[in-house]
Amino acid sequence: MKELVEKLALTQDLSDEELLCLIGDESPDTQALLAEKADAIRRQWYGNDVYVRGLIEFTNYCKNNCYYCGIRRGNTKADRYRLTEEEILTCCRQGWALGYRTFVLQGGEDPYFTDQRLCDLIRHIKAEFPSCAVTLSVGEKSWESYAAYREAGADRYLLRHESANPTHYGKLHPAEMSLANRKQCLFDLKELGYQVGAGFMVGAPYQTPEHLLEDLRFLQQLQPDMIGIGPYLTHRDTPFREMPCGGLALTLRLLSMVRLMFPSVLLPATTALGTLHPSGRELGMKAGANVVMPNLSPAAARKKYTLYENKLSADSEAAEARRELKRRMERVGYRVVTHRGDRKSVKHC
Repeated sequence: MKELVEKLALTQDLSDEELLCLIGDESPDTQALLAEKADAIRRQWYGNDVYVRGLIEFTNYCKNNCYYCGIRRGNTKADRYRLTEEEILTCCRQGWALGYRTFVLQGGEDPYFTDQRLCDLIRHIKAEFPSCAVTLSVGEKSWESYAAYREAGADRYLLRHESANPTHYGKLHPAEMSLANRKQCLFDLKELGYQVGAGFMVGAPYQTPEHLLEDLRFLQQLQPDMIGIGPYLTHRDTPFREMPCGGLALTLRLLSMVRLMFPSVLLPATTALGTLHPSGRELGMKAGANVVMPNLSPAAARKKYTLYENKLSADSEAAEARRELKRRMERVGYRVVTHRGDRKSVKHC
């Protein structure tokens, strides 16, 4: 396998058969070599910098009924909430004081937050923090909606494609949701000039290595600026409550493969990875990641925004979490930096 890892690091691509070999190779030696090569590549592009994004989970209402998600429409046990605009701005002010220069507004697909409300919110954030980046993660919208958010000042948009295989996508989502529409949304966002993030869950129910290969090929087609991948984690109030969680080793292996295939991409070590393993985010960094997204939401909201069980840092205060993150990253040789953290387009060595 050493030859395949070396080839991937050199060429940023392999044949389908070769990629499947790496996806399925569980040997510690392969894992270590992939991580070593991926870390070297991320250091060529980003040094030991870790970009931080202040995550604000502003609503857990959602009109969708995805089978894996704890805030799905059909979960009658979910304790629903919406943050007001002033509460969201307070989160931004607190984050700015702590050094965050990107704010990620994440929520379910909540009809209450109309285009007008979202545009007003974006404008108010940009008026108070003109040099910040505003990232949206609010699901599938029309071209017109995406264009309005962009005009209001949104810079980035995160929309995981979840699965690039239509049959597998259909096993994760109800019939009214369509992979074709989700993909179209991603291409619309690119055309409108957003910095675009896509991604998928590792170890999702019914997922095969061939599905993961299709995910990688779709990402090659899309060429996103950000790729979010993390382990699938269960929630007790979903149809998938009995399904096993995704694995740490496979998630780290795919993180490294993504870094080698997309050398300059912004690649988070996700909260789900930190939930799966106590040192998950540090291991993600060592595997090639360069972004973390600490939570700026009020503590009461964090406890209610449960896409999966046992979510990391549900009780931490923002300042405390920021200091702890800095300490933990420094212990493994990385440095949390204070700026927008845009994707680099020109390689530096």
